[in-house]
Amino acid sequence: MSSQNEEQVVVFQLNDQTYGIDIVSVREIIRMEEITKIPGAPDFMEGIIKLRGGVIPVIDLCRRFGLISGERTSQSRIIIVQVNNTTFGMIVDAVQEVLRIPSSSIEPPPPMAGGVNVSYLKGVALLEERLIILLDHNKILYDSEQEELQQLEKELNK
Repeated sequence: MSSQNEEQVVVFQLNDQTYGIDIVSVREIIRMEEITKIPGAPDFMEGIIKLRGGVIPVIDLCRRFGLISGERTSQSRIIIVQVNNTTFGMIVDAVQEVLRIPSSSIEPPPPMAGGVNVSYLKGVALLEERLIILLDHNKILYDSEQEELQQLEKELNK
């Protein structure tokens, strides 16, 4: 049960920063697994994985944001998201929790937040001692990149 006065987000770590993404876009969270590289893919695209009989593209969220990719650990996860008609995975350092954040605690994003370009952000949540950078799931990939991944997904799942 979600109220209009709050947002429910999946909270995760990326390069020692805390981020959140709207739970509505999250299909599932899985452990890191073997990722198959795709020749000629964009730099931030890590490759593809098989999931429930289908193939899903996976992006390295650090590289997407122009950050240095951290070391993969037993805490690393792939968050499977669906944005518009595109399903893809995002590699994160660790998933922490699901939180309900009151809308009153969300501020507009500063020009740069944690080294991430503001165009990817929805805002910043201030909760007690924590600062959570909220991603705008609709802007993680540009329209042209979403179309590219949709095309790749169709070809791979034939």
